[in-house]
Amino acid sequence: MTLERTTVLVTGGTGSFGRRFAELVLKEHSPKAIRIFSRGELLQLEMRRQFEDESRLRFFIGDVRDKDRLCRGMNGVDIVVHAAALKQVPACEYNPIEAVRTNIDGAANVIDAAIDNGVARVLALSTDKAVQPLNLYGATKLVAEKLFVQANAYVGGRETKFSCVRYGNVVGSRGSVIPLFLQQRRTGCITVTDPGMTRFWITLEQGVRFVIRCLAEMRGGEVFVPKIPSMSVLALAKAIAPDCQVDQIGVRPGEKLHEVLISADEARQAVELEDMYVIQPSHRWWDAGNWAHGTPLPEGFQYASDTNPNWLSAEQLRVMVEDLPTKGEGATNG
Repeated sequence: MTLERTTVLVTGGTGSFGRRFAELVLKEHSPKAIRIFSRGELLQLEMRRQFEDESRLRFFIGDVRDKDRLCRGMNGVDIVVHAAALKQVPACEYNPIEAVRTNIDGAANVIDAAIDNGVARVLALSTDKAVQPLNLYGATKLVAEKLFVQANAYVGGRETKFSCVRYGNVVGSRGSVIPLFLQQRRTGCITVTDPGMTRFWITLEQGVRFVIRCLAEMRGGEVFVPKIPSMSVLALAKAIAPDCQVDQIGVRPGEKLHEVLISADEARQAVELEDMYVIQPSHRWWDAGNWAHGTPLPEGFQYASDTNPNWLSAEQLRVMVEDLPTKGEGATNG
């Protein structure tokens, strides 16, 4: 399914992903409408102004915890991109019940509303923190992944398909470490939790384009994982503020030294393509021939940020983030 002449609903649509998704789809495709479903009226107002009252962009005030509102919002919708979530690890640790209600109960509501409204395709955004989770945020996203995969068995004779995309840290998104480093470099001191920590990195545009591609290729039940580069947090800090002092403050509760996008156990069900991996469901309803053109992964394979063969250089990072200093520029020149 392409996005041409379709009605798309994006939960959490006023976030970084939703804004860039709307921008790209409106510019490069011809959707009938994009419905932005989110809680914040102010953010919706700002987004409306950003797009200068684009007639194909519609705004629905609503919360994924509210199944009735989701059902109303999905009436006549062809595609749903589920991006709404409580994402900040410390906030989820401190407010665990709220994280469960949004990230797990909200996922179940999206599934029910999509099936009841005959939505054709639903793609949910996940995270590397859902793999062997150490914090509550990752645990809730793991449960959400399981719900979306198994939702394909709930549809009965209907045509609704559910899949997930899973990727790492988004460069420059709200709440990511890069805006923090950009702010800290003005003081001459950058704080890192552990110099050996590594993370997967992807740009917002790369994430959006990957989602659009997966919407077209999904069969229903897959978890799609893009091949993306890794970078240590220390190298990231030095690229952003090369002349700043770096202070180590220690790993925070619920934080891993390295992230994993595909575990060794999941790899048994996954296949490799040129620029992504596809984790297939191990359920009887799945057609094993769906991704027969992919290459099975070797025994013991694990896609982790510290053993990733693809590493991001400081120069490549500067291309990804426009606000980084060039070589030789210090903290006061940013």
